[in-house]
Amino acid sequence: MGVHTRGRWVWDDLQVDWAFSDRTHGESSGAYAQANLGLHVGDDPACVGANRAALAAMVEVGEDRLVTMKQVHGCQVVNVEQAFRAPPTADAVWTGETELGLVTQVADCVPILLAAPTGQVAAIHAGWRGVVVGVVDEAMRALAQDGVTPDQVRAVIGPSICAGCYEVGADVAEQMAEVADASTARTRLGSISVDVSAGVVQQLSRWNVQARVVSGCTFEDPTLFSYRRDGVTGRQAGVIVRRSR
Repeated sequence: MGVHTRGRWVWDDLQVDWAFSDRTHGESSGAYAQANLGLHVGDDPACVGANRAALAAMVEVGEDRLVTMKQVHGCQVVNVEQAFRAPPTADAVWTGETELGLVTQVADCVPILLAAPTGQVAAIHAGWRGVVVGVVDEAMRALAQDGVTPDQVRAVIGPSICAGCYEVGADVAEQMAEVADASTARTRLGSISVDVSAGVVQQLSRWNVQARVVSGCTFEDPTLFSYRRDGVTGRQAGVIVRRSR
């Protein structure tokens, strides 16, 4: 399993590990080569299973401790205490449990990982629709209701399609601008685009959360999956784990 970026946050007796995968060093072939983690894209399930096992090994949790979602570009947030036999329909999951690998899968959308010193961690999937319907806000509300002080949250945003490559219609740009005007942008050719990552950063900043943004554009980087570039393709992931220490 290829690793694009990984890191660790530590508060006193709390340790949180996070990582973003890339598409290298996996078992899938063809359009899904190599490390596709999406079961819903037409790839061989056996290959996806092997890739997910490699992801679990990469973050040092059991295969049965990975928590994935059925992502629908909405704002449903689910609290998890254990891995599910079937993934919940949601675009954000959070937990206070240890040794659960919370996973968000993307191929142009923005993967967001959060952690708080009180022990909660979250994984969020945000495309432009997710930004418009407020998935980031819903996830932050869920954490706040569980006792998290928002400005103590650490956030990291993984690679996504950049504004220079993400041409959209005027209607999409207008919807995005209504909720996050920082997303307003133009492509390198001057056509209308949106910067979804910038929109996420702006929404987090309203909660006084300062996010680290990992560099890289999925459309431009051949080591990353991109739906806009390839159409039929796989999914990479962001994954976060609260450790037991």
